[in-house]
Amino acid sequence: MPSLIERYATKIAGTLSCFDRIVVTGTMPGICYGDGMAAYLRANDIRIFDYPKHVEPMRDELRENAERIAAESVVDIEFIRSSKAFRKEDRIKDVLRGREDSPGLVHIFSAMEPCASFYPWHDKTTHKTTLKHKDGKCLHYYFYFIDKDFGLCYLRVPTWAPFRLQFYCNGHNWLAAKLRSEGISFVQMDNTFTSIDDWGRAQELANEFPVEALHRVLDNAAKAFCPVSRHFPYTYHWSIMQCEWAYDIVFRRQGDLRPIYENISRTAVHAVKCDNVATFLGRKLDGRYKDELGNDFHTRVEGTRVKHHMGPVSIKMYDKQSLVLRIETTTNDVTFFRHYRTVEHRDGTKEKKIAPMQKAIYSLPALRECMEAANRRYLEFVSGMEDPTAGIRDVEKLSNPVKKDGRNFPGFNLFNQNDLELIIAISRGECNISDITNKHLRRHLLGKTSPQVSRLPISSRCPLLLTGFARLFFPRAIKMTTTADAIRSGKIISFFVFIPPNLFVSVHIGNLCKKTNRVSNQDIEPSLRLSSFSNDAEIALPKINIKSSDEFRIKLFSATRLTTPSYITNDR
Repeated sequence: MPSLIERYATKIAGTLSCFDRIVVTGTMPGICYGDGMAAYLRANDIRIFDYPKHVEPMRDELRENAERIAAESVVDIEFIRSSKAFRKEDRIKDVLRGREDSPGLVHIFSAMEPCASFYPWHDKTTHKTTLKHKDGKCLHYYFYFIDKDFGLCYLRVPTWAPFRLQFYCNGHNWLAAKLRSEGISFVQMDNTFTSIDDWGRAQELANEFPVEALHRVLDNAAKAFCPVSRHFPYTYHWSIMQCEWAYDIVFRRQGDLRPIYENISRTAVHAVKCDNVATFLGRKLDGRYKDELGNDFHTRVEGTRVKHHMGPVSIKMYDKQSLVLRIETTTNDVTFFRHYRTVEHRDGTKEKKIAPMQKAIYSLPALRECMEAANRRYLEFVSGMEDPTAGIRDVEKLSNPVKKDGRNFPGFNLFNQNDLELIIAISRGECNISDITNKHLRRHLLGKTSPQVSRLPISSRCPLLLTGFARLFFPRAIKMTTTADAIRSGKIISFFVFIPPNLFVSVHIGNLCKKTNRVSNQDIEPSLRLSSFSNDAEIALPKINIKSSDEFRIKLFSATRLTTPSYITNDR
């Protein structure tokens, strides 16, 4: 079965698979948990209950650093009093409109948000004092900046220990910088490419996402915006928090995508079952699975979105600007995916086996392969959905009025009983053996007189009915008639027809009838040659004497009705 891309190849400008949203968290391994921070305090001769006094100067240092950076970059620190006041992304877009697209700091937000924290706790049973985790709240800074390689990014910095950072970048922005450096022209709308001069080269670049360069950008941003890390004997460890891999099918015109996506999206939400979602994501569903799994159809201002989710991973399909069909796999926990890798045990031994994916940023290449495979499986599934566009177009032609030879013919109303009976009568198989006659219609339109039938609006509708509705109702026999002058003994007659099993072929010339044996798709007699791919059939005429007044006929008989129309071609 052809894929969606092959089916609409003439309407598609190009395709591109690329990382989209990447969110990375940074933690200092030695102090990111209570016992680790307590061990750090004991190693530096600091009392556990003096922990708040020890980290308060670091909070003030981070505030002073943010104010200094804002002053040097001539930007304001905007405090967000309510998370529902506005979207940060929208405000950044407004700021970028009045700013050159050059590397550097763009804007700084500050907000009171939840954070991880510790509190001193003494166990009266064991008489041990340590730190325990609790949910707290502190001031956070959002440093939005443009990197020369990764484009617009931000780093979220809390002002309270253990100073867990959050970094964001977009793979499409990185790809845009690479295309610009190689001199490849493109048109980018938000996080989507609507035009690229060289789609093949763009895909090669997207597959080469540089993890090492990303690591350097992360370390440099942490040093610049979170300088308190120098007080600890640890460096930041970067792990994947959220990642998206998008597959874009870019159409040439908006009118080409709208009808296709409308059918696929509304069919997918009903056709995709739970076991299908598990298959897309490379998992096998069984009774031990206890997490949430299902489908979601959501209507947005931009359009509709279909989402299939399984635990922390989901596959979404939506259109962007009615020009790009996007299939996107998102994960909030990369350990959901399993792959073949080297596993190091606590005793120091190593072995290679299938294991959950590690959260380190160096798992991005392996994660790309797993998510790309999920997108490919989903594309293969939706490619199997039928496209009713041609049928809808035929029904619209059938229902619209027509003017011919100065006479107006009303369209057929498929919900009107009289019109429906007329359509069924015309589309019966007898119409393909002999022409539509008044007598034939009166046989099936009970109660209609000859004058009433002659006034029915069918004269301009017959060709459409015979090529459209005859796909559902086709006769058990077709014939081709020509004069003897047009043929010669031994000539081959070709025609296009769907030939089902158990087919009888008859060749009639005048009063002579030569009947072949019973044939099928698996056992074709020499007199009938059938191509199983194009459904082309050829019959070699017997070498006999014929008269110019004789007529030549070919009839195909089957025990079942033909399911597609047959077209007789010219002699060759």
